Amino acid sequence: MMGRRNADFFCAVIIVGLLAGVAGLSTMLLLRFLEHLTYHYTFGSLLEGVAGSSPVRRAMGPMVGGALAGLGWWRLRRRADIPSLSDAIADRSRIRLLPFGVDAALQVLVVGSGASLGREVAPRQFAMALGDFATGWLKRLSAHDREILLACAAGAGLGAVYAVPLGGALFAVRIMLKTWHPRALGAALITSSLAVAVSSFATHDQPILNWPSLHVSYRLIGYALLLAPLTLGLGLAFNRLMASARHAALTRSWLLIPALAGAGLLIGVCSRWWPELPGNGKSILSATLAGGMTLETAAVVLVLKPVLTAVFLRAGARGGMLTPALATGAAAGTLLVLTVNALAGTQYHVPAVSMAGAAGVLAITQRAPYWAAIFVWELARPPLWLLLVFLVAALGAHGLELLVNRFRGLVRP
Repeated sequence: MMGRRNADFFCAVIIVGLLAGVAGLSTMLLLRFLEHLTYHYTFGSLLEGVAGSSPVRRAMGPMVGGALAGLGWWRLRRRADIPSLSDAIADRSRIRLLPFGVDAALQVLVVGSGASLGREVAPRQFAMALGDFATGWLKRLSAHDREILLACAAGAGLGAVYAVPLGGALFAVRIMLKTWHPRALGAALITSSLAVAVSSFATHDQPILNWPSLHVSYRLIGYALLLAPLTLGLGLAFNRLMASARHAALTRSWLLIPALAGAGLLIGVCSRWWPELPGNGKSILSATLAGGMTLETAAVVLVLKPVLTAVFLRAGARGGMLTPALATGAAAGTLLVLTVNALAGTQYHVPAVSMAGAAGVLAITQRAPYWAAIFVWELARPPLWLLLVFLVAALGAHGLELLVNRFRGLVRP
C-alpha cells in the first residue's frame, strides 16, 4: 500500500512540475504581449518600451489596463471567493480551476499594463490550480501529500517565471511549508527543475537580469553589514505599508474600476519622468545593474515604488510583493553607494551593493534570509562568491531584527 502511495506521489510530482512550467510559460507570454500592447514597442525591455512611448500612451495605457482589470475583478469577486495561496493549501477542498485561472489572468493584465505589483503570484496560483485539477484522479494521495504538492506547485511557478530553480524549490519548503522534510524537499527540487526546463522556451535558460562584467572587491562585505539597519527599517516599513493598504482595500465594490484606473493614471504620469516605475520592479533592478540610475533617481524610486505598490493594493488589485520589495531594496543600496562614492570620491561597485540591499529588504519582508540571498543571486547569477555578500546583507538585517525584537521584549512591562 505504501509503495503504491509513493508511486502515485511521484507521478503527481512529475505532473505538477510540468504543469507549473506551463503555467509560468503562459503567464510570461501573456505578460510580454500586454506590455508590448500597452507601450507599443516590438523589441527590448519594458524599460526601453516605456522610455520610447509617448507621454499620452504612458498615462493612458496603465489607466485603461487598470480599468479593465477592475471590471474583471468586480465581476469575478461577485461570483467567487479567491482565497490566498496559504489558505488554499490549508483547505481540504479542491481548488476551483476557472476562478483561480481568471484571477491569475487579471493579475497579469494589471501588471502587464504597468501596475507596480509583482508578477509572481499569478503563475504560482495558476500552477496550483492546474496541479490540483490534474492530480485529482490519484486517490491514494494523503492530505499531507496534497499540501506538499500544492506548495511545490507554487514554488515551481515562481521558479519558472524567474528562471530560479533553487529559489523556487526553497520557496516551497521554507516559506510555504516551513519544513526541511526530505519528502517535501525532494518534491520541491524536482517540480521546480521541471518547471524551469519547460519555461526555458521563453527564458532560454538565462538569468532574467544581466550582470555587468566589472571588478568587485571583498570590501563589499563591509557595505553589506552597513546596509543592515537601512534594509531592516525599509523592510519593516514596507510590510506595514502593504498590510495597511490590504486592510483598507476595495474588494467587491464597483469602485474597483475607477480606483484601479486612477492608480494606473497615477503611475503613468509618474513614468513621464521616471520610466523605471511601471511594472513589477524588474526595470529598477535592470537600471541599477546597468549603472543607469542617478543619485536623484534612486532617492525618488526608493519612495515612490512602495507607495505606488500600496496604492494599487488599496485600489483592490491583487499581485506579488517580491519584486517591489526587491526594487525598493535595490534603490536603497544604490542610494547608499552613490552617496558614499560622491562624498568620498570612491568607485565602489554599485550593482553588487544594490543587489545586497535587495537581499536585505527581501529577508525582512519574507522572513527568510537564506532564501532571500539565494533568490537574489539566482536572478543575475554573478560570481559565486558574491552570494556571501548577499548572505551577509540578508543575515545582518534578519539578525538585527531579532535583536530589536528581543530588546523590545525586555523593556516591555
